[in-house]
Amino acid sequence: MRSQFGYGAKSQIKRIYQQIVLFGFMAVLVVACNHSSVSETSTSTNCRRVDHLAGETCIPLNPQRPVVLGVPTMANAIFLGVKPVGTILYFDQKAPPPYLEGKLEGIQIVGTGNQPNLEKILILEPDLIIAMNDSELSYDQMSQIAPTVVDNWYGYSDWKEHFNFVAEVLGKTEESKQVWAHYEQRIQELRQALGDNYQDIDVSVVRVCCNNLASDVKNSFSGIILNDVGLRRPPSQDSAPGGLVIFSEELIAEKLDGDIIFAIVDDDDDSEKAFEQLKNDPLWNKLEAVQEGKVYPVNLATWRGGNPLAADAVIDDLFKYLVAGQES
Repeated sequence: MRSQFGYGAKSQIKRIYQQIVLFGFMAVLVVACNHSSVSETSTSTNCRRVDHLAGETCIPLNPQRPVVLGVPTMANAIFLGVKPVGTILYFDQKAPPPYLEGKLEGIQIVGTGNQPNLEKILILEPDLIIAMNDSELSYDQMSQIAPTVVDNWYGYSDWKEHFNFVAEVLGKTEESKQVWAHYEQRIQELRQALGDNYQDIDVSVVRVCCNNLASDVKNSFSGIILNDVGLRRPPSQDSAPGGLVIFSEELIAEKLDGDIIFAIVDDDDDSEKAFEQLKNDPLWNKLEAVQEGKVYPVNLATWRGGNPLAADAVIDDLFKYLVAGQES
């Protein structure tokens, strides 16, 4: 028995099994590809062509089962009244940011970060895939499963443009006008509530994460919201590629000097530990905002959300700390 079913034989059986599984998966993929091609050809009158980063694609007029490969894309779809059947996440599924609590039910997770799982996507039988250009799957792979569009995502400084792209793809351009009207209304309400009290105040933003310090500058997601509200930023936090400036602890005084500091901290032990260590740094404690007790911790996934749902939550934070705090 040993000679027949030893290590070598087991390895060979394992390889044969893996080949069978792979062959079966590829066969399903080919069928999906052929079905997609036939469907697009035979129902061209029931789809519309959309230009995107990877070319032109005929997509369903009213997608019912979209898979989205980005948290901003997912939140955009939800805000437009479309619940995706699948998404990738950048955070722990069990601990979503507050602005997404209760909104992920019924959405299957098909990967993390920028690494979607092709097999999981295929099982969901989507009628549309919305991807960003940082996905590790190729356009050819995704388009074999369902009509696929790719947005040219340059980072969170493009969050407004990405929302408009998603609205166009989902056929929700009219609904998108209502979303932007809501956003503008909230911005104006906050401007009115702030009045002239912050006209000469510098608002600084520090991100405590990933073994370094950084600042979300003017062209970041939160930076754009602060700018729309009319809040002034320190000169050291002007625009930068990707909306983020990373710096060493020695530059705390130079990069974080401001009358108010919003500290963006992730909901994990490492970030919270790093923030506690920062509080003990002599350079940090020399900052005027620290000495005046005007350092406000906020949620990282929210302040880097890159979508109108998260923007609503950021505006809530600004009301909480700058308006309600001012009145108390």
